[in-house]
Amino acid sequence: MADITAKMVGDLRAATGLGMMECKKALVEAEGDMAKAEEILRIKSGNKASKLAGRTAAEGVIATFVEGGVGAMVEVNCETDFVAKDETFLSFARAAAEAAAKANPADVEALLAVEVNGQSVEEIRKAAIAKLGENMNVRRFARFETTGTIATYLHGAKIGVMVDINGEEAMGRDVAMHIAASKPICVSKDQVPAETLETERRIYKEQAMAEGKPAEIAEKMVEGRVRKYLAEVTLLGQQFVKNPDITVEKLLADANQSVNAFAMFVVGEGIEKKVVDYAAEVAAAAKV
Repeated sequence: MADITAKMVGDLRAATGLGMMECKKALVEAEGDMAKAEEILRIKSGNKASKLAGRTAAEGVIATFVEGGVGAMVEVNCETDFVAKDETFLSFARAAAEAAAKANPADVEALLAVEVNGQSVEEIRKAAIAKLGENMNVRRFARFETTGTIATYLHGAKIGVMVDINGEEAMGRDVAMHIAASKPICVSKDQVPAETLETERRIYKEQAMAEGKPAEIAEKMVEGRVRKYLAEVTLLGQQFVKNPDITVEKLLADANQSVNAFAMFVVGEGIEKKVVDYAAEVAAAAKV
């Protein structure tokens, strides 16, 4: 059996980014051959990534990349908030955002195939999984290409907003911060889906009728409530968070600027997180 020194293990760990014990086992299996040990680790880390694929990744970050009139925003997930702060994971998220902006992929699958600095996003993902030991994935992305200006805002990396604005970046950032706080569903009332409005009208009408209002009065109440609803859910109709005395529409109009589109991501939104009973897990392990 080859003599496996601490330096050999340290060198292999530095080259692969994997754990000390994993590196030592690979060196033992490779009988001290560094190249063979690295190959063994690459094979095993690939298997490791596959085994982790079924685990819930509901933590993570939002990352953005803007260059000229092109911008992209991605949500990249992992399993724990601890890993979400790791530089390897953050580097993977930044690479995914850059790839989305520059390559204009059709979907997430196409994004994973895009190369960044000689490696595909998928290869970077697998390497990060092998190093950190958690499942991670690119959940979604948004991309804007515009003759205007792209502004972004990240709130603690957990909420991300990207705005396509005909105007100044400073205004775009203010609007992006407003969106993160007020969470509109679209820019203007014309963009609210017809079925959504129909549902709201039906609910308001039933409420008015239940109050015993005459049909004519009920109809006026419905229209009033619909107007209020549109003001609450559309960017232009909302009161500006920095100055509630004016709407975002007036803010933009006074500056002779306009918003073409926006996207907002909240990390883990809609993902059902697995609740882990760590006390039960430790108790079960103690019985083994």
